[in-house]
Amino acid sequence: MRRFATERAKRLLLASRSPPSAFLCSSPAAAMDPAAGVVTVDTINPKVLKCEYAVRGEIVSHAQRLQQELQNKPGFHPFDEILYCNIGNPQSLGQPPVTFFREVLALCDHPPLLDKSETHALFSADAIARAWQILDVIPGRATGAYSHSQGIKGLRDAIAAGIADRDGFPANPDDIFLTDGASPAVHMMMQLLTRSEKDGILCPIPQYPLYSASIALHGGSLVPYYLDESTGWGLEISELKKQLEDARSKGITVRALVVINPGNPTGQVLAEENQREIVNFCKNQGLVLLADEVYQENIYVDDKKFNSFKKITRSMGYGDDDIPLVSFQSVSKGYYGECGKRGGYMEVTGFNAEVREQIYKVASVNLCSNISGQILASLVMNPPNVGDESYESFSAEKNAILSSLARRAKALEDAFNSLEGVTCNKAEGAMYLFPRLRLPQKAISAAKAVNAAPDAFYARRLLDATGIVVVPGSGFGQVPGTWHVRCTILPQEDKIPAIISRLKAFHEAFMEEFHD
Repeated sequence: MRRFATERAKRLLLASRSPPSAFLCSSPAAAMDPAAGVVTVDTINPKVLKCEYAVRGEIVSHAQRLQQELQNKPGFHPFDEILYCNIGNPQSLGQPPVTFFREVLALCDHPPLLDKSETHALFSADAIARAWQILDVIPGRATGAYSHSQGIKGLRDAIAAGIADRDGFPANPDDIFLTDGASPAVHMMMQLLTRSEKDGILCPIPQYPLYSASIALHGGSLVPYYLDESTGWGLEISELKKQLEDARSKGITVRALVVINPGNPTGQVLAEENQREIVNFCKNQGLVLLADEVYQENIYVDDKKFNSFKKITRSMGYGDDDIPLVSFQSVSKGYYGECGKRGGYMEVTGFNAEVREQIYKVASVNLCSNISGQILASLVMNPPNVGDESYESFSAEKNAILSSLARRAKALEDAFNSLEGVTCNKAEGAMYLFPRLRLPQKAISAAKAVNAAPDAFYARRLLDATGIVVVPGSGFGQVPGTWHVRCTILPQEDKIPAIISRLKAFHEAFMEEFHD
């Protein structure tokens, strides 16, 4: 009897493991795999398929494969390391973090250190004082807890004070939304402003691919305006008007204008008068001004300085009732380069109370940004002051990083301009050069034969020959018929001569191979 029961149980168990094919599948293949065909590229959101992000695109994927090969097969390639010049990720290329910022972060993340006598020998007095100040505004002094969805109020107070000190005009902490870097803030604004493909956003070309990707994901239309390469990537109001009128003639409601200052990937710094023209254009045309200002600390020329659009609008006498303005800042760039900490904020002004409630609602869906990033954002906007114990060492670190970036930018600019068929505008700011490639027709034909854009073809050949990773200009947008690459200035200074040497040798061989 027991054996009979056991055999019956086995039969029932086997039956329970077999899919009821008559009800769940219509083919033998589907019967074998019930999940087959549930999710394919044909059934996912088409907006995801439309979205592209060249900075981490095909070239970078290939570079990662090569890096693995270098580890598995030393000596297999004509280079011994991959040099990632594709993305503004300073610390990955050897830039050290700022001591004061990291001291404060360490103390905030482990408050018991503040009670130890050894701490005063290991940490500066102002870092200890700042850590206490920050912990006192964090509920429960818990850096591992959720915060207010806009960010910790005391940290927003500090950021607002830093903005006011920078601009000479007051800032309201209730206008600050702390985010995990600037990118989520950009996505939030695109989500807010985009209702359908009939809503358009004016974006510079070349542009940082975050904007085209975000617009695509939210179902809007990118309205391009072209920067003038012949005038150092100038932003002309006549071009804005032309593209705005063209979009409106096609039935597109243009909602906002994106301005990246200093420019990415182009490195230009806007003149104050040009900024005033841009503000008046937005006011007259009823556009939201989206000001990407994440490179505000990266200025490398003596005749230019950074002015925030908030400062410009207020100096023109415009207030909250006159123009909607959203300013983006990040801890990932500047001299601090804390990309992995994911800190940033947007300052939102000129929106009525009802719209602000909706922005807060969207922020609330994400609960809050990470607390380390929030702390860093407050430190970036309030670094040590004259008289603080850390001030001299902090200033030395900051100036060393920025002056080295300026030298690297000049060395790479000169190198690109020395190459046959290549011209490169000066990097006035940011972290990139965007040289133009005038490629031989044979190279363009060879690229076409492998279904690649000519600049992508060049970038792939450069990577395979030298291990240097750059991003094709076609990933950023460019005037049709022109070709570029974006190259960061971030490799450490002692590696720049070798990069230049590799670049020159490759380019000479490439031009010789495809000489018309």
